[in-house]
Amino acid sequence: MELSLQKGSRSWILAGLLFFFVALFVGRLFYLQIIQHEHYVELAAKEQIKPLTIPAKRGVIYAHDGNDLVQLVMNQTVYTMFADPTMVTEPDKVVEVVRRVAGGNLRSDIKDMLERTDTRYQILGTKLTRKQAEMIRKEKLSGIGFQEMTQRIYPEGGLAAQTLGFVNDEGEGQYGVEAALNERLIGHDGLLKSVTDVSGVPLTIGDKNINRPAKNGDNIVLTIDRNIQAYAEKALAEGLKRAGATDGSVVIMDPQSGEVMAMANVPTYNPKEFTAVKDAARFNNDVISQPYEPGSDIKTFTVALGLDKGIIEPSSTYVNRDFIKVADRTIVNAFKGETGEITMQHALNYSLNTGMVTIAQRLGDGESITRGARDAIYDYFHNRFRFGKLTGIELAGEQPGIIIPPTEVQGNAVRYSNMTFGQGMDLTMIQVASAFCSLVNGGTYYQPTVISGTVGEDGSFAAAPKKQSYPNTISSDSAKKIRTMAHKARQAFYAGNDAPGYEIGGKTGTSQTIRDGKYIDDETIATYLGYGGNETARYVIMVEASGEGKNLQGNLHALPIFTDISNWLLDYLKVQPKG
Repeated sequence: MELSLQKGSRSWILAGLLFFFVALFVGRLFYLQIIQHEHYVELAAKEQIKPLTIPAKRGVIYAHDGNDLVQLVMNQTVYTMFADPTMVTEPDKVVEVVRRVAGGNLRSDIKDMLERTDTRYQILGTKLTRKQAEMIRKEKLSGIGFQEMTQRIYPEGGLAAQTLGFVNDEGEGQYGVEAALNERLIGHDGLLKSVTDVSGVPLTIGDKNINRPAKNGDNIVLTIDRNIQAYAEKALAEGLKRAGATDGSVVIMDPQSGEVMAMANVPTYNPKEFTAVKDAARFNNDVISQPYEPGSDIKTFTVALGLDKGIIEPSSTYVNRDFIKVADRTIVNAFKGETGEITMQHALNYSLNTGMVTIAQRLGDGESITRGARDAIYDYFHNRFRFGKLTGIELAGEQPGIIIPPTEVQGNAVRYSNMTFGQGMDLTMIQVASAFCSLVNGGTYYQPTVISGTVGEDGSFAAAPKKQSYPNTISSDSAKKIRTMAHKARQAFYAGNDAPGYEIGGKTGTSQTIRDGKYIDDETIATYLGYGGNETARYVIMVEASGEGKNLQGNLHALPIFTDISNWLLDYLKVQPKG
């Protein structure tokens, strides 16, 4: 009896243990297959379904070529070579092959990179050509892969370099249009998720796929005309060489729209070889990024202000003594001898500081530059002509310049007397040229622009929306008068080399250089600001020439460059003579 009880107990114990383990096994299966189902499905998907980026193509940049379009910046397919060190079985062979085929495109430490088994992605080389990539693929090297990329190429070489900018090795736009419109140019990468084999090659397309197409970047059309740009660069370089100047800029605008037809700087560079540039200042577009005291160019704006306020006419007179007192300062003329009772036209012709200060005094009580006079000057210069404000041109690096308001201590009568002839404020060429457009087009300020439109995937051109405009900087009657005065000022001395039958006008400027807050006696900046056309002003050109230790003058060194470009433009634009 005792023995049978023992046998029964063992059976029950074995049965209990068996039931326990079966229940544990079933419970474990239930936990894994039911409760943890989604977790393991997700793990499997991570191993089998790979996200594959579909790179977007960076937008192409066009310029005008007369009535046609031409590409200034294009894309070229290149390849980034990478390695998964955990899958590389023959590292010595990899090193030998890739150095032989693509030595100049490789990172210097590829052997060490292949030994880093703590990572599965190492970039061995960049900017490989298709031929190089295919030669390496033929070797069937385990663990080596390629990613298709694009790099910028410049079929026109260094044409409009500072306007274009460049794209760095990380694919980011730097300077110029490339930086300012980087978000529009880069587009948006697409995404494909697919079941892949162990090598990452997609196997199927099914309900696990996410397929988001890539959106290529916008193809931008600039307002730049390649022919005008090329001639401007040539004329600027040759003119600076004749003048003995080392630095210079030119901007050419359509005064009827604010569109920039050309923008050039010397010295310049080739965007394709941006890594070889030693002085980063070459990347800057001085037309928009280098404020300076504009000098006598500003006298056209002071006279326009006086005309618009009704305090002077071209024939209005004042007594010129070659000096004039403002507070405790004596202001003198650079050109002396035109003394006595003279007209405002005469004062503009000879660029007399005394005439400009007289206008400021007449804005006040007739003898002093009162707060009311300073308020009027600030209103026209800052609010209407937009001096000291960013223009909003679509280029990276624009600077606002400085113009002191009369509400500040430094905005006193002495400073404002200096401002009437272009000292005591810092402006950029694009600010001055854009404002001058409003003087010769009838009184409308057009926000300057370098964007003409876009080219669609089908090759069709779509014009860009019109930029902001500001009517009535001065009245149309005042604009007509100042335009005639600028024409007569040029005719008085400098019209001999102009093409006959056209209306050409402008103003010379010579300004001192400021360094460390002090004027430098032996270094000046030469400028010329002018327009050309017939009954309608067809273009505005502003030229600047400078150089360290160079004493340059607007009439001798900047004006000839203007004349060269102006005569060429009349022919290129097929402008008909007056009458």
